[in-house]
Amino acid sequence: MAYAYDDQNIFAKILRGEIPNSTVAESEHTLAFLDISPQAPVHILVIPKGQYVTADHFAAEASPEEITDFWKTFAQIVSDQGVGDGGNGYRMISNSGSDGVQDVPHFHLHILAGRRLGPMLQRV
Repeated sequence: MAYAYDDQNIFAKILRGEIPNSTVAESEHTLAFLDISPQAPVHILVIPKGQYVTADHFAAEASPEEITDFWKTFAQIVSDQGVGDGGNGYRMISNSGSDGVQDVPHFHLHILAGRRLGPMLQRV
């Protein structure tokens, strides 16, 4: 599958410094920041700095260093927020494509925590 990356999406603009963000963590290949419309007391977005559209695009084409950095940064955030091992838990979500209701065409992972989140989906 060919992935067409739109370099005018909001996350690309954040990565270029054109739009400010509330950074939670940053590494060589990853940026994490607070969601501007939080859906839980903890709502952090984790994005790779590379131009990846979806999770499968990232998994298929990112370098081993980018993939490792992304997941190590994710683990550090969960630990720093106190919601990982020994905490009350978290939910991570990544939407993909129109059926997945992906709003921004840049792979991103939502970390939601800080309260009981309820069922994942409502039955149809």
